Amino acid sequence: MRKLMLTAAALLGAAGTAHAGPCEDGFVKKGNPVTGLRFIATTTVPGMAPDSAIGQLKGIVAAKGYDVLVAEPEGGSMLIEQPATGKARSFPIEIAATEAGGVGSVRMEAKLRGAMGVPEAAAKAEMCGILAQLKGGKAGQALAARGMGAQTAAAAPLRMSVLRFSQDLSGEANKNPAAIPLRYRNKSFTLYGPVASVDAMGDSYRVEYKLLANVLTDIVPGRSTANLAVICVLAKGQGVFALGLKPDKHVEMTGMFDSYEAGRSQIWLKDCRPAKK
Repeated sequence: MRKLMLTAAALLGAAGTAHAGPCEDGFVKKGNPVTGLRFIATTTVPGMAPDSAIGQLKGIVAAKGYDVLVAEPEGGSMLIEQPATGKARSFPIEIAATEAGGVGSVRMEAKLRGAMGVPEAAAKAEMCGILAQLKGGKAGQALAARGMGAQTAAAAPLRMSVLRFSQDLSGEANKNPAAIPLRYRNKSFTLYGPVASVDAMGDSYRVEYKLLANVLTDIVPGRSTANLAVICVLAKGQGVFALGLKPDKHVEMTGMFDSYEAGRSQIWLKDCRPAKK
């Protein structure tokens, strides 16, 4: 996946190439880095219906590596996120498209989390650069038709401890559990930690991680308690690996997000294999 352009480092380079225009002139910054910054960009395009705007934007942001959680062309709305990295949390960008008098309007609002910082000029360059690609009329409709079928390219697996993975998703589950499957579909993770149990599951095996917290891990600011069990279903051909595991043995596996079971407080990964060293 391309490195996302709304990270601070990349945006500093992008800011110098921006050209002033209606979007840049009307760009708005709100909030503060402590409680969370908000950036708002708007544009108008003659002959662009809301469904055309959303379809076009889906293709544009997918090519840039943003996650598209929801795209609703009939309602003129879309929710995208900059994915989390090893050092930075994800944050949402809400998009709304309307039309009046044959002129389409689009509003983008990036909502950064507390303690996240992006220079205003850099955010302006990125967001207005996205909106500048929108087109009206038949050209826009053709781009929208292609854009609605666009998918964000799969990123490299994100490596972290299984305890942090459970903490992060536990915090998200407390806020809005419905967003978890949308946020993590098709995402791969390399998780390390001790084994809790190994069990046969059909013609494969499931490995449940043990979540070991301590005083230090529990007092990290902004980090939730790890309330979600993490279970890896091994890929075919991993029987020898599975039978060599035992409780408390440290293991590092790579797998793809499969499901979140709220009733059982479980996160399932599929096609798990021992991580390559």
